[in-house]
Order: sequence, then structure tokens, then C-alpha cells
Amino acid sequence: MPSHPDLPHSQISLPAGDLHYTQAGQGPAILLIHGSLCDYRYWRWQIPALAEESRVLAPSLRGCWPQVGHHPQPGYAIESHARDLQQLVHGLNLTAGVHVVGHSRGAQVAMAFAHLAPGLCRSLTLADPGFRFEDEPEVVPFYTDAVKQLSKGTTEAALETFVDAVNGQGTWHQMVSWFKEMVRDNAMTLLSQIHEANLPVTLAQVRQLRCPLLLMGGTQSPAKYGTRQDRLQQLVPHAQRVRIALSAHGMNLSNPRAFNRALLNFVQTSTEMSALHS
Repeated sequence: MPSHPDLPHSQISLPAGDLHYTQAGQGPAILLIHGSLCDYRYWRWQIPALAEESRVLAPSLRGCWPQVGHHPQPGYAIESHARDLQQLVHGLNLTAGVHVVGHSRGAQVAMAFAHLAPGLCRSLTLADPGFRFEDEPEVVPFYTDAVKQLSKGTTEAALETFVDAVNGQGTWHQMVSWFKEMVRDNAMTLLSQIHEANLPVTLAQVRQLRCPLLLMGGTQSPAKYGTRQDRLQQLVPHAQRVRIALSAHGMNLSNPRAFNRALLNFVQTSTEMSALHS
């Protein structure tokens, strides 16, 4: 089984199959949900830092490395991923719940988790969410060209197209080798993801949120991610908002210290508030 030298590998058997994850630390549990073309390795700069104060749990969503499988596949879907994570939390006996963190597409999985299992969601952090709201028109997915390139077998060009679209022109060529390896390992997941590209988040789903909510964005992120946060802040008055300096969409990688500090502060405050109301 492939692994990462600094991230111990674990797996758990769920009704839909094995789920792979890494974990570290003790304390309030934080569940990290990666986005497109990623897996639990994406959180390599978060796990050791957060584990100093918390129990950190980072899964690779079904259909991602180290068990990618053939794509497209029906199990690679927002609702399926959220259900897997609910079962993971139950399977690890985290009865007190988890502080849920979702990045990019992972933010929509996090929203689905909070809706599916509100009693398990102690707080919710959405980092550069990109989902569509139900009252907005459907759009052609920005990664349509990347999917076409993948279908033709031009994987490297497809990944450059995708990564540059979410983080800025020229990003792919500047990325370090471990990140490129991870993205290549998960390239074919886009063939599944394209089928739910316009899956909306309902306004009722957002308004029903009762847990503490943190909205995070990079100061240099594409504007479309900021509009999602603007709308969420309007719909959820109690939401907090943080912008991570000197970073774009991959804010947890480009400025991990600021990202980790903001997240830990939010988790600590949320935990203290929960204790006061218990």
C-alpha cells in the first residue's frame, strides 16, 4: 500500500468499501476534507501543526489515491463522500463530533456532511468554496477543457489547464514535485467530477446551519470563490471570515502558518462556546 513517510496510513471498512485516511494527535477532533485532484497528502502542512492541540483526521475520499479505480464511477459523488465520512466518524467512535474543514470541492462535501449529520458537526470551516447555489443558473464547468484533454490521453496538459484555472496562470509549472505527483495520481477523478459539476447547494441547507461557521479565502484567490463567501455570509449572519495573506486558492500550502493559526483559533473558540452551552 503506498504511503507517505510522515503520514501514517490507516483504513477502515465501510459498507461501500475501504476508506483510507491518516490521523495524528489528541484532543478535539478536526476532520480535513480535500478538494479536486487531491487526497489526504494535501494536508501535509496542517496535520503535524494541528495535531499539537487536536486529533486530526484526514481521509482520502472514495475514488481517490491510494485506491483510485476506474473513472467515471458512481461512488465519486458529494453525497456518497459525505455519507462515507459520517460512517468514518461513527466507526472511530467520535461521539462528541468533529470540527469539519472542507477546501474547494471538499467544502461542498463538508456542507453535505453538516446537513446529513448535524449532531456530529461541531463547527464548519469552508475554504474557498466553489459550489453553485440553487437559485443561480447552471454554467459550463471551468474544467471542461481539462476533461476533454484527459479523455484524449494528454494528462499533463489537462492538469496544467485545471490547476492554472483555480490558482492563476503558470501555477502548474511552479508547483513542487510532491504536489504534481499527488495531482497526477488523482487525475482521472475529473472524469467522475464533471457529472456533478452543477450540483447545487440549497438555500435551506445553508440557513439550517447552527454550528459555528468560518469562511476562509486567499487574498489572491480568483474572484468566484469570494462571491461564494459573500453569499454565505449574507445567509448565515453568525459566520466568521478570514482572509489568508499572500495566498491564492491553495492557501493552506502557500501560507500554512496563517492558515493553521486561523483554523486553530476558530476550533478553540468553537470548543469553548460548545462547553459553555453544554
